[in-house]
Amino acid sequence: MRRYGTLAALALVAAWIAPADPARADPRDFRIDPAHFSIVFNADHIGYGPTWGLFLKGEGSFTYDEETRTLSDLTVTIPADSVFSNNERRDEHLRSDDFLSAEAHPDITFQMTSNAEETPRSGTVTGDLTLRGVTRPVTLDVTLNKVGPYPFGGTYVIGISATTTLKRSDFGMTYAVENGLVGDEVPIRIDLEAIRQ
Repeated sequence: MRRYGTLAALALVAAWIAPADPARADPRDFRIDPAHFSIVFNADHIGYGPTWGLFLKGEGSFTYDEETRTLSDLTVTIPADSVFSNNERRDEHLRSDDFLSAEAHPDITFQMTSNAEETPRSGTVTGDLTLRGVTRPVTLDVTLNKVGPYPFGGTYVIGISATTTLKRSDFGMTYAVENGLVGDEVPIRIDLEAIRQ
């Protein structure tokens, strides 16, 4: 009886450390739904309070294996000229070379390079962010909100939220940093739904 128990325990350990059967892996491609893709930011204004803005357009895709919770091939593109802060004059300034330099660098892009799971529903994603033609590594804190069949349209959807903070000066955006009129650190929040293809 004791020998049987030992063999059973060894079998369980072997099963636990054995690599997953490749045939069971089921990575699927997801495409971000532009209608449910929000990129929101704020920047301190002369110390009086934050001024909020967002980008009205964006697209992206990734591959996700729900069983193994493996994420790969995440790419995002945001048109710089889609910035919106509810003030036309300020938006034109944000598109100028003082800030986003949207004419010379029309796309803001993010390409994932690595990720790390902390819990089954949270982790980090690191990638190369290119803004104003400058590329820097950026890490986002990511939360998996929900994944499953969508109640409309017969689709399968994953919902994700992510946050990070950028320094404008890291991307050559030094306007009004030295005199403190506009904050250098810019908190960013991203919420998205992505549809399985």
